Amino acid sequence: MDFEKIANSEGKMRIIQESVPGKQITLSHIIANPDALLYRKLGLDPSVEYSATAIGIMTICPSETAIIAADISMKASGARLGFVDRFSGTVIITGTVSEVESALVAVNEYAEKKLGYAVCEITKT
Repeated sequence: MDFEKIANSEGKMRIIQESVPGKQITLSHIIANPDALLYRKLGLDPSVEYSATAIGIMTICPSETAIIAADISMKASGARLGFVDRFSGTVIITGTVSEVESALVAVNEYAEKKLGYAVCEITKT
């Protein structure tokens, strides 16, 4: 975050805070054993996807990197692509817990080592 101090017309200082997006993975999370309702709310077909025991969620900036993340996640494991949005940087994958975890680890490693991104810790619920 960048902060800029500006004096207003009364001479009082006010702070302007702005967020400047960089090259980063801001969310990398695994949901183990999700309910079928969650699949439906995410726009996934639970009859197809419910055999998966985990959902992986990533948010990436710049958002176009979501395309690369989707490709890496599918190639790194048996995970399936549930959703990718090149405009928001959101990637959702499904599979077993180990498949989803392997996919997220592969994306984080590639982004950090090859692309020079700041990456977050992979979390799990």
